[in-house]
Amino acid sequence: MRQGRSARGPAKPQGVGRFAGHEAVQADYLRMSQLRRMSHAELRTLLAGDPATTAPWIHAAARYGVAEAQLRLGQMLLDGLGAPKDQAAALTWFTRAAKTGAPEAMNMVGRCHENGWGAEVDLSAAADWYRRSAEAGHDWGEYNYANMVFDGRGVARDEAGAFAWYLRASDKGHARAMNLLARCYEEGWGAPRDPAAAADWYRRSAEAGYFRAQFNYGSVLGAQGRIDEALTWFERACGEAPADSRRAMIEVLRRQTHPKVVALVRTLTAGDPQIEPEPC
Repeated sequence: MRQGRSARGPAKPQGVGRFAGHEAVQADYLRMSQLRRMSHAELRTLLAGDPATTAPWIHAAARYGVAEAQLRLGQMLLDGLGAPKDQAAALTWFTRAAKTGAPEAMNMVGRCHENGWGAEVDLSAAADWYRRSAEAGHDWGEYNYANMVFDGRGVARDEAGAFAWYLRASDKGHARAMNLLARCYEEGWGAPRDPAAAADWYRRSAEAGYFRAQFNYGSVLGAQGRIDEALTWFERACGEAPADSRRAMIEVLRRQTHPKVVALVRTLTAGDPQIEPEPC
């Protein structure tokens, strides 16, 4: 009697799966060997490459214990670039890198706990990891920890403490921190009111490209009667802001009566179906 083929397909030669597994291990070992011989500059270049082509190297370097690779792998898993999206695995790799003392990884662990990426939301844990990143001198850690301290999320509220962390991040050139430092000076949050310092930090943040600061600096200039300069910043802010923020900015501008501002609003809203036209 002839035997038919199994529904599972033709039989594989005995040991093929074992040999394939052995080849994968050998390829991984060869990558590890090459990683050991790489200079720091060569490793940085490799880790900054296209995830679609460098993923096997990044995986190997992460398993080998390279914190930069663990951080990069965590970001790939978080974003679903070069690897299937897996927030829990991303948090695992961020945590491994953070435990080596990598400040950027500490910040990312904080973000995961704050936003519930790969774990339940835990504001106390988020604040703690942001603090570690901030104390290690990472500008995003300083900024994020300042936000937690200012709002009293996961840690006691402290405007003066938040101001100090915004200042540290701003001194490193962090555009968002500069904008909030300016706001602190403008409102007297954690420091005495200082309109001149507020205007200066709004300007620095605006020049660094942050759309909220561009709008805020335009508002400061408008209040000083420097309308033409203000219009330039308003237009830049609305051009760079995401849709929701852009609509909110335009609504604020609509409440102004200066003819040049009114004309700018008409220009910004012309042909935009997401923004209601100015009533006649």
